[in-house]
Amino acid sequence: MFSIQGSKAFVVGAAGGIGRALALEFSRRGAEVAAADIDAAGAEQTAQQITERGGRAIALQCNLADQQSLANAVAEAEAFLGEIDISANVVGVLLSGNAEDIPLAEWERIFQINFFGAARLTELMLPRMLARGKGYLVNTASVAGLYPFAITRIPYAASKAALISMTQNLAIYLKPKGISVSCLCPGPTATPIGEKSTTWTEGAPVVGPGRAYTLKTAQQAAQAFCDGMELQRVIIPSEEAPTLAYMQRYANSPDNFIYERIGQYACADSGRPIVDFSNPEILAIVQGVDASMQERPLPGATKPAKDS
Repeated sequence: MFSIQGSKAFVVGAAGGIGRALALEFSRRGAEVAAADIDAAGAEQTAQQITERGGRAIALQCNLADQQSLANAVAEAEAFLGEIDISANVVGVLLSGNAEDIPLAEWERIFQINFFGAARLTELMLPRMLARGKGYLVNTASVAGLYPFAITRIPYAASKAALISMTQNLAIYLKPKGISVSCLCPGPTATPIGEKSTTWTEGAPVVGPGRAYTLKTAQQAAQAFCDGMELQRVIIPSEEAPTLAYMQRYANSPDNFIYERIGQYACADSGRPIVDFSNPEILAIVQGVDASMQERPLPGATKPAKDS
């Protein structure tokens, strides 16, 4: 078991979405937090929310794609917190488009942030943790890296699959040395990340991981991730049952799984999750993308039955 209580957490990507929710959840469970992000104002808001709730936090500007910027942020975090117990990378960039429309420069950009950003942070934090014989490395990937479905986000899915593999192998190497390693794998989550993504193919459908999922809030995802960390799990999905079920189907026969997906998409089944439009937080995010979605759900999104 690992206790978040009393730990010092460095969270990159803490300005919003799952990163902010994770920083807040760390604090709620008794950690002191350095909230780092390229969005300095957003990081400051996260730190302010923590301090207003009685926690201790500092906001830092940090560009995960710039090694010197990252090193400076780590140094500032250590000056404020002391030795860092949890190093959490919650940064991710998204895109959409058909494979033939996405230029190589976009593949490189996605990997520079989603994969090499994690490698940069590992390079900085791992020697410190090895010297102490303790620590916790956390990376944030996606269910899109666990099994194939994201046909209009292929560079994103590939970068997350690479990150999952890196994290799993780090876990095998580091656990005997006293260092815990986890890979957080969000399923469908209500965050504004889609608003910041680049679209390379007009009208490209956004496909989901499967109808068995329910759209979660960032707070719900963060709670699931922290629960998993306290159990020192390596792969921690935000919604476990459907993730494991789809992974098992894929493991049973990768070819059959892929051909099933081809048939599913041919029938216009986009694999989108159930969306609870009665949840104000989810509704606010959804309306930020498409104000008409309250009355017109996305293809494959299902409104839950109202209580009678």
